[in-house]
Amino acid sequence: MTLFGIGFATPWLLLTLLALPILWLILRAVPPAPIRRMFPGVVLLLGLKDDDQVSDRTPWWLLLLRMLAVAALIIGLAGPILNPETDDIAANDGPLLVVMDGSWASAASWRARTQALDGLLAQAARDDRRVALVKLTAPEPASFQTADDLRARLVGLQPDPWEPGTDQVERTLELLPEGGFDTYWMSDGLEHEARATLLTAVEDRGTVTVFQAGQTILGLAPARFEDGNILLTALRAQTGSEREVTILAQGRDPAGNPAVLARATATFEADSTSTETALALPSELRARITRFEIEGNRSAGATTLPDDSLRRREVALLAGREDREGLQLLSPLHYLQKALEPSADLLNGALMDMIPANPDVIAMADVATLGAAEEEAILDWLDGGGILLRFAGQRLAASDISRESEDPLMPVRLRAGGRSVGGAMSWGEPKSLAEFSEDSPFFGLQIPADVTVSAQVMAQPDPALAERVIAQLTDGTPLVTRKAVGQGQIILFHVTANAEWSSLPLSGLFVQMLERLAIAAGNASQPSAEDLAGTIWQPNMVLDAFGALSNGNTLPGVTGEDLAEASLGPNLRPGLYQSQDRALARNVLSADSVLTPAAWPSDVTVEGLTTSEETPLAGWLLALAIALLLADIVASLFLSGRLSGPRATTAAGLALALLLTPGPPAQAQSVDDQFALAATAEVTFAHVITGDETLDQVAHAGLRGLSETLFFRTSVEPADPVAVNLETDELAFFPFLYWPITPDQPTPSAEAYAKLNTYLRSGGMIMFDTRDADIARFGTGSPNGRKLQQLAAPLDIPPLEPLPEDHVLTRTFYLLQDFPGRHNSRDVWVEAAPPDAELVEGMPFRNLNDNVTPVIIGGNDWASAWAMDTRGNPLYPIGRGYSGERQREIAYRFGVNLVMHVLTGNYKSDQVHVPALLDRLGN
Repeated sequence: MTLFGIGFATPWLLLTLLALPILWLILRAVPPAPIRRMFPGVVLLLGLKDDDQVSDRTPWWLLLLRMLAVAALIIGLAGPILNPETDDIAANDGPLLVVMDGSWASAASWRARTQALDGLLAQAARDDRRVALVKLTAPEPASFQTADDLRARLVGLQPDPWEPGTDQVERTLELLPEGGFDTYWMSDGLEHEARATLLTAVEDRGTVTVFQAGQTILGLAPARFEDGNILLTALRAQTGSEREVTILAQGRDPAGNPAVLARATATFEADSTSTETALALPSELRARITRFEIEGNRSAGATTLPDDSLRRREVALLAGREDREGLQLLSPLHYLQKALEPSADLLNGALMDMIPANPDVIAMADVATLGAAEEEAILDWLDGGGILLRFAGQRLAASDISRESEDPLMPVRLRAGGRSVGGAMSWGEPKSLAEFSEDSPFFGLQIPADVTVSAQVMAQPDPALAERVIAQLTDGTPLVTRKAVGQGQIILFHVTANAEWSSLPLSGLFVQMLERLAIAAGNASQPSAEDLAGTIWQPNMVLDAFGALSNGNTLPGVTGEDLAEASLGPNLRPGLYQSQDRALARNVLSADSVLTPAAWPSDVTVEGLTTSEETPLAGWLLALAIALLLADIVASLFLSGRLSGPRATTAAGLALALLLTPGPPAQAQSVDDQFALAATAEVTFAHVITGDETLDQVAHAGLRGLSETLFFRTSVEPADPVAVNLETDELAFFPFLYWPITPDQPTPSAEAYAKLNTYLRSGGMIMFDTRDADIARFGTGSPNGRKLQQLAAPLDIPPLEPLPEDHVLTRTFYLLQDFPGRHNSRDVWVEAAPPDAELVEGMPFRNLNDNVTPVIIGGNDWASAWAMDTRGNPLYPIGRGYSGERQREIAYRFGVNLVMHVLTGNYKSDQVHVPALLDRLGN
């Protein structure tokens, strides 16, 4: 209810204001007016002074003061709110579905969106409406719940760095709640192809109101390198007047500190939606750039990451003989120069003059022998990550290099003389190339039928030869071999760099092979799926919706085809991807992207996000009522004459003492102290509140059962388990945190993640339980697995490995090899052992460090197996008969081992325990 622009949470209380006139009359009658009687003896009292005077009537101004105090009290209790949310859609009493596009385009105005949504939910709570929320970029089952429960989840609600695609919209359609409901659609302001189908579906269920920000959405296309300049294209969704934007080139200065390396101004012409600007930077500065972004715009779409396409490689060319005049096509370097000129900076000169320039690649065509100083310089350069690319020829074939023993600058040993096929003086036909193997960097490239080899140098058979061959002919002879040296590598083409021995340099395959070897890495165009076929790319750094970079090493790799053409989504995030020596950026916007503003049907109401913030007035009015009542007391004392003389001094002193007396400590602080005392008085285990009441009860019962088991079997006597809210509770009190995973639990806020990372770094352990080992294994094959990946991405989790047989968890209290819960899967992951952890002589286990694994990940639903009621009876069945109870017993034992590991670390790895362990193992 709204009156004069002020809303009321309980408007029926305002009806009591009608009783104020009655209260006025009652107060006027108390005290009652005296009856006037004529009495002659009264004259005897004339001239006497009465120290205690009583008014015959209550003054009108005192009555008004009391009326105002009562009115302020009544209005304050009615819950007045200034600028209440008054949207018609929120003022109904039916269910309400909130649909959020949730893409990168929402990030710049995300605070305004959450504030608007909070106001809507506040109004829905006052109207006792049930609300459901669905985010199109990551649809999850939508269930109607109280608005207050949904408001508590807003702090963890974040946009995603991709746009809702057809698959996500179709999934949302499947998850729509049954029955009728109104829809509140928070648009990101951009047009999406699949939106029309969903809009039609929700319009059939009820009223649809759209909210979208009025600000212009800006984007930045991938940077291109042309004619020595970096070209940057800025985009905007709506046309308008002329506007300037500043594009920043972010990177690291020579000291390694983040810095703005360059600025460029781009100007949108009137009625134009795109503009282009150029940056001319030296190669040294280009190599330091890690990102471009539009200044003042926090979104992944206004950020673009550079990759190898922006950086021109420096390639030093060296030939074993000079070019012959008039025979340019026979030059050993001619085809290399033609293949590399468009994408690399070529260096020519003496080898010892070019090495100090630290080129990325040194290409040597038919160079057989190098001096000792040259060889040493190249080996030092290879240790730093250089690529030595060698081609065969007459000089190499006739030399004794790498004959008896492998030359340090050759990948394999060579036979003398080489071989020739298909020539006038030889038998047989020229040989064609065999299909590339899956472990070859050339895997997936199409081999033209006209590429043949007529001569080559031959590799000596060697035990290491097979693993160094990355391309071969149809008869199995090696064509390209490779060997790693330090951080670099040596690659040998067993044919010439010109067309004398093969037709390979005349084909496009030659350029593609160089590109796969990360030599021609400067192509400005985005590689196609065909170019990347057969490759796997590992995420190195990924972008969130706000344009912030985070480590992507924990995410699974993607195929080259998906990286080139698949739409961005949960399984393909925008960021920088790595494959061997190549880096490729997948940005939110592509070179041909166009930002199209959202167009809504005429019958759909579209409103803006700029709403006044709701301001509760109840506290102010109640304080005013108290102040008026205090003023009434003072006035009554004054009228009765009790504020004069020594009593007035005493009253003033008491009032001053009351004002100066500090109030009791804040209730929140006392609650925090009670929580801390309860959590630290004894060893206490905790579980994360997921928002699913049933699951939280299971987790609590599971930890209670584990605590009971520890109490009766060990010297550990835990207190009752505690449910913790990651947003508000301190985690440092708990050595062990059990976190069951559900697909729809809220994502913690940045502050909560900071607490979690501090907890992990300070020795705490979190056990993630996806509870789905009966239907899925570790990974993203289930909704719970995908949610775990999303929840764990911001956490500082070390590399993991499946729990090994000699891990200390297998023997901290019981000797175990299985770790079942309600499900029995061996797929349990812990922190990976250090690379130098080796088996020590005389010990049956590796010599591990003393750290406790900070995380344990599995899906065996351990809480259900541990769960007990207050009388110690199991709550949930496991398996059948004896085998099921045996599985429950092993689950209890695993829980005991787990707690012992948390409390004692790798104590059982000490050598002093070896005799006892060997005796128990029966050795």
